[in-house]
Parts: sequence; C-alpha cells; structure tokens
Amino acid sequence: MNLRSILRIVLPLIIGGAILWWMYRGFDWDTLQRAMTSEMNWTWMWLSFPFGILAQVFRALRWRQVLRPLGERPRLHTSVNAIFLSYASSLVVPRVGEVLRCGVLKRYDGVSFSRGLGTVVTERVVDMVMIALLSVLVFVLQIPVFLQFFEQTGVSVGAVIGRFSLTGWLVTGISILLIVGMGVYLLRRIELMKRTRAVLQELTEGLLSVRQVEGRALFLLYSVAIWVCYFLHFYLTFFCFKSTEGLGTDVAMVAFVVGTFAVLVPTPNGAGPWHFAVKTVLMLYGVPGDEGALFALIVHTVQTALVAVLGIYALLALTLTGKLRIEN
Repeated sequence: MNLRSILRIVLPLIIGGAILWWMYRGFDWDTLQRAMTSEMNWTWMWLSFPFGILAQVFRALRWRQVLRPLGERPRLHTSVNAIFLSYASSLVVPRVGEVLRCGVLKRYDGVSFSRGLGTVVTERVVDMVMIALLSVLVFVLQIPVFLQFFEQTGVSVGAVIGRFSLTGWLVTGISILLIVGMGVYLLRRIELMKRTRAVLQELTEGLLSVRQVEGRALFLLYSVAIWVCYFLHFYLTFFCFKSTEGLGTDVAMVAFVVGTFAVLVPTPNGAGPWHFAVKTVLMLYGVPGDEGALFALIVHTVQTALVAVLGIYALLALTLTGKLRIEN
C-alpha cells in the first residue's frame, strides 16, 4: 500500500476525529448514557430505520432503470446489496463505495464496469440537482421565519454570525476547502479515466443513459422518493428528544439540507462536519448547545450503525449468491 492510499484512509479519520474531539472535549458523557437508557424515545428511532433502508432500495431501483438502456440488466437483489455494501464501505474509506458497487455488479452479474461507473456519475448529477432545488426551496420558505426572528428578538445577522468562535469559523473554512478539494480530486480522476478510448465511450454512454431511460416519470419518482426517505429517516429522530420534538418540519428541513452539504466533506459518513453543522442549526432555533451536540452524536452514531449492519448483511448475501451461482 503506497503513501497516497494510506493518506486516503488515515487523513479523513484524522479530520473527522479532530472535529469530534473539539466539539465534545468538555462533554458530560454521563448525559449520553442517561439519554440512551432512559430519556430517549426509541420508538421513533426504530420507526426511522425503514426509511433509511428504503432510500437505498429506491437508489438501487433507479440505478437498474438507468442501466437498462445500455443493455445491462443486473438482478434486483444484486443491485440492492451493491448499494448497501457501497455505503458501508464508505464508512472506512470515503467515496470508495462509488467504485465498489460497480465492481459488485461486474463480478456477480457481468455488468460493464465502465458503463456502471458512468451511470453512477449520472446519479450524482441528478442528486446534486435535487439537493440544489431542495436548498432553494428551504431557503425561500425560511426567509419569513428568519425575518420574524430578527424582528422579535432585535438580533441582527451580524450578531448571529458573531456567535461563531474563531475555532468555529476555522472548522467551517476547513470543511469548505475539503469539499472543493474533493471536487477537484474527482474531476482529476475522471480525466485519468479518459485516457482509454473504450472506457471513455462506455463512460459517456452511462452519462447519457438518463436521456434514454424508459419511464422518465418513474425515474423522477425514484429520485424524489430517495430524498423524501432520507429526510424522514432524519426527521423522525426529532421526536426521540424533548429538546427537538417540538421544532417542526421546517427546522428539520434546514438541518437536513445543511447536514447534507456537511456530509460532502470527505470524512467517514460525514463524521465531525455533520455533527458541527446540525448542532449549529439547532442552536439557531433555540436548542442549547449541549443538547444539540447530544442529538447529533446519538442520531449519527445510530444511523451509521444501521449502514454498517446493512453492509454486513449485503456481504453475506452476496457471498451466498456467489456460491449458489457456482453450484448451479
């Protein structure tokens, strides 16, 4: 393993760990134990799990739909398990799941790796559009709320910004730089792939496959369903805690959108930046800092554990599928 590979694994862990240490350096860990054992309403957490699973299932269904015009027809269970495994693997090495899931389809269903990777790029473009539209919608809907808040409290925008400490600004700046750096890195990787003409052709076919997809309404439905499920997976956790159960869907939408951008920072499942972003949003809506940090810590940990469990299930299921194919 060369130095670059080691840095790809170690650096995100260091960044995420440093942000988490800074956020929770004075945290009362007895509060965490009390919350998880006696104060939380775990019913809502359990109710949120199906939506987290469905989001990945819908992503697999959409992926199969994009692959079909290219003559690739992976089985449904292979596609779903590839998605499960891709998200779990990204907990270890950020973004490695994008490549891994294409390798899974190649190994188990003979899908062209380059075409699969091209459709992954297509998916990411569609997701970026969905995030952008959601962000604009949330911002527009929240303008009256922000104006009313400033009018009633007499707090200026400068005063709100002034609540950020020097370290807070530093974390925000580093997160933005990491997102930009990740984008540049991905663009460079795509350029390297273009050196092979055959790979470039199949990659282009994947990118353009959305234009040929059968049932564009269904494709749009899958795309919307993915993000609705992601949101419900997050929003239902608000009802687990007394400090957040009364905030409403508008606050959840703001925290969800900000958290979605924070996850773009290349740390395992956004660990660190996501906690910081969600805690900051909750503080702006009146949640005490310690309780906001507690919410972010528990929700992120539990939902990350769900991703890991799904990945283990997928690995076992794919291994069994491989054995069955050999036997048949």
